[in-house]
Amino acid sequence: MKHVTHWIGGKPWTAGAERHGDVYDPATGQVSGHVDFASADDVDAAVRAAAEAFASWRRVSLARRASIMFAFRELIREHTAELAALITAEHGKVAADAAGEVARGLEVVEFACGIPHLLKGGYSENVSTSVDSYSIRQPLGVVAGITPFNFPAMVPMWMFPLAIACGNTFVLKPSEKDPSASLLLARLWAQAGLPDGVFSVVHGDKVAVDALLTHPDVAALSFVGSTPIARYVYETGTSHGKRVQALGGAKNHMVVLPDADLDLAADAAVSAGFGSAGERCMAISALVAVDPVGDELLAKIKDRVGKLIVGPGADERSEMGPLVTGPHRDKVASYLDSGVAQGASLPIDGRRHPVTGGDAGGFWLGPSVLDHVTPEMSCYTDEIFGPVLSMLRAPSYEAAVSLVNNSPYGNGVAVFTCDGGAARRFVSEAEIGMVGVNVPIPVPMAYYSFGGWKSSLFGDTHVHGTEGVHFYTHGKVVTSRWPDPSHGGVNLGFPVNS
Repeated sequence: MKHVTHWIGGKPWTAGAERHGDVYDPATGQVSGHVDFASADDVDAAVRAAAEAFASWRRVSLARRASIMFAFRELIREHTAELAALITAEHGKVAADAAGEVARGLEVVEFACGIPHLLKGGYSENVSTSVDSYSIRQPLGVVAGITPFNFPAMVPMWMFPLAIACGNTFVLKPSEKDPSASLLLARLWAQAGLPDGVFSVVHGDKVAVDALLTHPDVAALSFVGSTPIARYVYETGTSHGKRVQALGGAKNHMVVLPDADLDLAADAAVSAGFGSAGERCMAISALVAVDPVGDELLAKIKDRVGKLIVGPGADERSEMGPLVTGPHRDKVASYLDSGVAQGASLPIDGRRHPVTGGDAGGFWLGPSVLDHVTPEMSCYTDEIFGPVLSMLRAPSYEAAVSLVNNSPYGNGVAVFTCDGGAARRFVSEAEIGMVGVNVPIPVPMAYYSFGGWKSSLFGDTHVHGTEGVHFYTHGKVVTSRWPDPSHGGVNLGFPVNS
């Protein structure tokens, strides 16, 4: 039975904890370990260690910071299998998916290795007579990240590489459901040469979250999670004077136009709907078939789903693993019954999908499809966050775009078509932050920024890319004059540019 504790001041926390949480193996349903829950005093200790480290870390040269980032990058590459195994053991996703998560997080680390270039400012000579102006970006101080269970390595790596490379110190509060990956990342930082206190990890629940949101020495906070909690984080953090980026939930649509390659669309719908057991904010959860392709598309999806192997993430045969907890599995499954009760059909019931090599006590639910879903049904309005694909029928392109734009969420959307003009029009008209054309999950590369619109984002800055650099830094403009010793003396006239 493993014991997971905090990482504060460059080493594991030894002060103990009054409260703990259980960590499960989702494939068996058994408790595999316990995680300490931080008190407000524990969070304060992490923030104080970070504040002390900031005084020196902010003055470390860009060359040295980049060198540590490169070393950290190589250590992650060397330990990818170990990180993926921890993710599989505590989250349940299959090994290939877990390794892919680490690889996508590593892209942001690699982007942060270019911090000397990313922090370059501008310079203008002689903006007025003998006056020069230039811009610089400086770190904020102690910053924090609160991250979800579905990507215990990737989402933290969307945040802390850039924050640290920019000269900040970082306190991470990962999900208590799968906490171990964060501690391995902390050890790898130490091996890379990161000074003690620059990166800390505190585990826990709302007590730890609120302590970070209200701590006077935390300058900024990044969050990824559900929309209600994102709103709470944003409102609480900003009311305490913090800069906040809070990414919320999603209801990502995939629009299939009549001219689309239906085999490509069916492959994409299954992959994007059921990868990671649907537990990802960029999963396709609403499939919009524009008449008359709905029945043919559904038949192709049924054929593919029937061949999917659901089983333990550690089994190399498995293509989809269990859900993260028993209560979450039960909540997701409840939408199958409520969808039918509200008028949808259930052509694919994941509760009947066979599990290969799995323990009966695991948190299993196979791929499911609800058809003839309408916008007022709870299976459409709610973010289910599981392997349930809701299929809607639209009579026209205009009706499909209206469905997309009337959603309160604005995270991601995809259109499948062979018509370039229709695709270009869709890209322009979709009121969504990330758009894919024949790409079902349009997660941008690290040098672009990730983030949605509407209720999928609170704050005005997206994650990683250049927006990430800006979020973790203050901009400063300096105007300087080095006068000639033979200046003309005092002049009380109003200064004007000349």
